[in-house]
Amino acid sequence: MNGTPSSAGRKAWPEQEGDVASSSVRDFADRFKRLLVGRPVPSRARGETLLPKRIALPVFASGALSSVGYAPDEILLTLTAAGVAATAVSPWIALAVVGVLVVVVASYRQTVHAYPSGGGDYEVVSTNLGRRAGLLVASALLCDYVLTVAVSIASGTGYLVAVIPALAAHKVEIAVGIVTALALLNLRGGRESGRLLALPTYLYMGAVGIMAVVGFVQELTGTLGRAPSASYEVVAQAGWDQGLTGLAGGFLILRAFSSGCVALTGVDSISNGVPGLRRPKAKNAATTLLLLGGIAAAMLLSVVHLAGAVGVHLVENPATELLDHGVPLGEGYRQDPVIGQIAATVFARLPLMFYLVTVFTGLILVLAANTAFNGFPALVGVLGRDEFLPRQLSQRGDRLVHSGGIIVLWAVAVAFVVGFQASTSRLIQLYVVGVFISFTLSQIGMVRHWNRELSTATDPARRRRMRRSRIVNGIGVAGTGTVLLIVLLTKLTHGAWIVLTVMAALYLVMHGIRSHYLRVGEEIAIKDIHDARLLPAHVHAIVLASSLHRPTLRALTYALSTQPTSIEAVTVDIGDGGAKRLLDDWEDAELPVPLTVLDSPLRDITRPVVSYVRSVRRDSPRDLVVVFLPEYLVRHWWEQALHNQTALRLKTALLFTPGVVVASVPWQLGPPGQNHIHHGLRVAAPSGIADVDVATRSAEDRRLIPSQAQESPHPPETQENA
Repeated sequence: MNGTPSSAGRKAWPEQEGDVASSSVRDFADRFKRLLVGRPVPSRARGETLLPKRIALPVFASGALSSVGYAPDEILLTLTAAGVAATAVSPWIALAVVGVLVVVVASYRQTVHAYPSGGGDYEVVSTNLGRRAGLLVASALLCDYVLTVAVSIASGTGYLVAVIPALAAHKVEIAVGIVTALALLNLRGGRESGRLLALPTYLYMGAVGIMAVVGFVQELTGTLGRAPSASYEVVAQAGWDQGLTGLAGGFLILRAFSSGCVALTGVDSISNGVPGLRRPKAKNAATTLLLLGGIAAAMLLSVVHLAGAVGVHLVENPATELLDHGVPLGEGYRQDPVIGQIAATVFARLPLMFYLVTVFTGLILVLAANTAFNGFPALVGVLGRDEFLPRQLSQRGDRLVHSGGIIVLWAVAVAFVVGFQASTSRLIQLYVVGVFISFTLSQIGMVRHWNRELSTATDPARRRRMRRSRIVNGIGVAGTGTVLLIVLLTKLTHGAWIVLTVMAALYLVMHGIRSHYLRVGEEIAIKDIHDARLLPAHVHAIVLASSLHRPTLRALTYALSTQPTSIEAVTVDIGDGGAKRLLDDWEDAELPVPLTVLDSPLRDITRPVVSYVRSVRRDSPRDLVVVFLPEYLVRHWWEQALHNQTALRLKTALLFTPGVVVASVPWQLGPPGQNHIHHGLRVAAPSGIADVDVATRSAEDRRLIPSQAQESPHPPETQENA
């Protein structure tokens, strides 16, 4: 009730363009926002933003497809530590990775049918294994999405630098700019970003496909050349002089396999993005998964095979580990990625195709980060809905996307890119751990899901389908669980511990947020319906006044219009004579409100007022204290620094005082006539007084309190009963 007059007063004043600073700032911010993300989209248009399969494939699968751009590099980089002969097992490692990919795709096809709501691994694990396991999966997925952006952008920027070496010195700045551009693109909406991403993804698949076909034809006809690096000798790293023999060699193969498993990142994004597909959503998601698995497997096997056929030599430190006739190549040598070297060999007589393959591969690596920009906000929205993250993250923005999640992902990804200097080799070591934690727990959750469904199903055909699905997910548990152990064993000391630490921190933070929401919900819940009907015994109004002018009179008018049980005005004497002048003016005006003067020998205004208000509250703990605070609405933003500083400090201090309500009474600075109060609460604006900051000139000007407010309101007993 007590805040109503202030609210009504704001609505009554016509707002003219440029008159109020806050309005100008809002208008500018809104125009700038519209320029960046476009016009708002009504909720009824959400169906128009759903994606067909032809656009869903590049939007959700570009992450997994783009991993072909760096997964072969990671396999070869790991194996060449034991010498060039060790790369002979690379096709078998690629085949093992494809086997895991087939298992994961088959498993997630069961998931999208069973859980089409878009929660993905988080929903599956939370439903079947409990909230704690679900929170662990959510932590892993959040880390994975951030690293997907960082690794993809770093790798794509590496391809760009390979084409234009002059940009190498600005690699970090370019990467940050690309992440920012992707964030803005996704803030415009999923369908719009999908259309822009579809063409580059299909061009990338076509370019790699043409390169593979031409390479195979050249290999069959004996015309396939050798890669530029094939003539260089590879120096084995220290401790690997014996090649792949013994236990150490087996460990290196496992490490190469775990590095190659980055090809599986992004497969789970489709299960999180099912709500964004057209109907039938689950069927379309399953079809998209099947297309993803087939295309990614074919591309990975082709690239790894051709890398061996053309003799690509890839090492971690080419300056010292590659020799030309026994002489190290030195720092001036630039090592191109695997696909770049294959394209240079296959299209040796057609340079244009080499540039197209390299450019499209670099472009898709950059755009692959878009997978995370679709999955991360959706997951954050679900976590916000479940109160593990701030609730506002569950709300969609005016373009029907989870804008908060996109902005959070942008900020954290930029931090990783800058922190690791956009180095793919450093970031890749953090990868995969979170992916396979979520893969494994999700498959365990699906096995338990089918066990529960089988316990109630009676239809024989339906039970047979469930058993087949359980077998598929059981194989998924065995496959992804084995890979998880290998990843932890081989990558823990190479950076995986950083991801595990971040996951633990995220888990604790989200658990703390959930505990906070539960505690607040319990605290504000109505335990007895009679508690909701209790009214304060009395309402004591306090009007803060520094001098007697129109804003003070308006605050008095507002306070009296609420019909409080008691009312007083309060000022602070800081020894400058202002309190004495106000007291004299108050007595001359014969205002029907007593004025209390607080002494402040240390010239502080905030502390005496807060102490006095708290003393009033302490003397009458069942009473409600309402503090009416005159406040200026300035015309320009820079004028805010000239006014309202004391009011701001007082509001901040009183905000945390129990049983106290602060009501701001606005006075709009501007041409005369703007500050009339309608609805029967009128403060006159006498002619001839243009400066509202000066004291009123006559006793009659100071008697502007409405006559009905001077009359004695309802007796205290009547107010209490009311």
